[in-house]
Amino acid sequence: MGGMAQDSPTFHGLRVAAFESRRSDDLARLITRWGGIPQLAPALREVPTPTPATADFVHRLLVGEIGVVAFLTGVGFQYLLSAVERQVPAQRYLDALADSVTIARGPKVVQAMRDAGLRPTHMVPPPHTWREVLQTIDQQVPIDNQVVAIQEYGDSNVSLVAGLEARGARVVTVSVYRWELPEDPTPLARVVQALVAGDVAVALFTSAIQVTHLLQVARDLGVEPALRQAMWHTVVGSIGPATSEMLRRCELPVDVEPAHHQMGHLVREAAVQADSVRAAKRRVSGLLAAAPAAPATPLAPWHDSPFMRACRREPTPVTPIWLMRQAGRYMAEYRQVRDKVSFLELCKDPALCSEVMCTAVQRLGVDAAIVFSDLLPILEPMGLDLEFAPHGGPVVHNPVREGLDVDRIVELESVEALDFVMQAVRQTRRDLPARIPLIGFAGAPFTLASYTIEGGASRTYLHTKTLMYRDPGAWQALMERFARAVTRYLNAQIAAGAQAVQLFDSWVGCLSAGDYRRFVLPYVRQIITGIRAGTPVINFATGNPALNPLLAQAGGDVIGVDWRMRLDEAWQVISPEHGIQGNLDPCVLLADRAAVRASAQEILDQAGGRPGHIFNLGHGILPQTPVDHAVALVDAVHELSGRSD
Repeated sequence: MGGMAQDSPTFHGLRVAAFESRRSDDLARLITRWGGIPQLAPALREVPTPTPATADFVHRLLVGEIGVVAFLTGVGFQYLLSAVERQVPAQRYLDALADSVTIARGPKVVQAMRDAGLRPTHMVPPPHTWREVLQTIDQQVPIDNQVVAIQEYGDSNVSLVAGLEARGARVVTVSVYRWELPEDPTPLARVVQALVAGDVAVALFTSAIQVTHLLQVARDLGVEPALRQAMWHTVVGSIGPATSEMLRRCELPVDVEPAHHQMGHLVREAAVQADSVRAAKRRVSGLLAAAPAAPATPLAPWHDSPFMRACRREPTPVTPIWLMRQAGRYMAEYRQVRDKVSFLELCKDPALCSEVMCTAVQRLGVDAAIVFSDLLPILEPMGLDLEFAPHGGPVVHNPVREGLDVDRIVELESVEALDFVMQAVRQTRRDLPARIPLIGFAGAPFTLASYTIEGGASRTYLHTKTLMYRDPGAWQALMERFARAVTRYLNAQIAAGAQAVQLFDSWVGCLSAGDYRRFVLPYVRQIITGIRAGTPVINFATGNPALNPLLAQAGGDVIGVDWRMRLDEAWQVISPEHGIQGNLDPCVLLADRAAVRASAQEILDQAGGRPGHIFNLGHGILPQTPVDHAVALVDAVHELSGRSD
């Protein structure tokens, strides 16, 4: 890594727990070099386990029955060679391997094979997980009807075996060692207690089994719940995807994962990011701990704004109006910002989020702002690989397609990973005029589930509906996980300074009323019931007017409706116990100003001046919309709805 510059970010004397066993001394030196105080706690030992399967493997290899051998670890290759030497001459075994197709999972395997005079047929590319093993086989090794041997380590890799069998292979597993706790678990127990006490700031994991052994020791000590809670306040570093997957499966955070999955890079990245990660965790924890029981106070200037009064179905001097996507591509100011940063970079920059929203509020003259963000960043800390393609929209690279895939979705126990949204809420609240309320928002469970299952936008929702109908149990587990996550996320936005929140169910219109009642309504109701008391909730869906009465049953102070049903008819089926938001067709803003004004008048006439109407579009502003037409709509609504006491 070279010499460390004087001004390089370091651990600044933080205590850093490390669970590596074989290379613990190397890891301790790296931590010390980067300014940390190492707390070494070897979490495992490798115990050789020669079994009858080893002799069977050797015999089948020597007679030419096994055509492909995959070695998954360097130490496993060495253990297996030692076990074989007790049965047959080592060179005979090595010659048989040389005549077979061999696959090396990583550089340590390659080195171990070279030390024995072998060169692997194929090397698995980084990050060297079982997925890359299968990818290498798909690209290089036909295995249909072949016998494939896997040198396993620790626990059996069920996913790899299943993947090989699905490709037509007959799989032989050879287990050469198992993992056990260290002979002396005292150092590990001490680190568990130090983590619980808050005396350790950073925890570095270099293998997946370290995670399960840490939890096992905590369970034996009777402090597992306390350890789990402490880990959400600790900077957690993972050496690579397999370890990160285990952490998330155990519902623990992953704060740092280096691009290069090596110890040196892990320690460096943890040192560089430790301060910012700790600051984010403190901000969110303090924010939620200090939040009042109810966000509204009569002294706040926004409390009696037209928007908030309409949410409470109280009379207002004018019908309040705000517009979905009111900060967007139709505005030159927004395009200037986007010329400099990507969409995701914009979403993760609180100052820019506030700038584009406050600019839109000032330019349009609307009665409420909504935090600038997107529906989907919540998917990233839940284990989804999300990308906003420059011209193709959002893409989820590891979609859920089968019931078993639902187990990959991480429980969002904490919102630290979404701290940038909370910072955007706080910054926007500070920058807005005090009289303008700020709306927080989240995607509703069905829309989030659809993105997760389809992997992006869809016209047919084929995969979503297939899982929903075919595996109702998996669907329920997925929707419940999203419902809990969205509840935590929205309450965190309220704690950060949002005065109201909106649920966006942009895709749920593809469902029938019966399917909505069965597969969606319970989870939306669960969210709305869990929102902090006193905060207005807008429940918005689009695409199917038949769902409007069911939206009201699911809950919400205000029901958002699109243009596919007249506003007066929609309000009638929703019931006057709810406010209503909507419902101009966004395409009307592409017409001339006279048509915009006439359409606004028509919707206001349908509302009839009843308290509880918030004027909005039936969906977001289209990019082709002239800004002046949006301004004309806001002015028209205010002018035409003006009421004297």
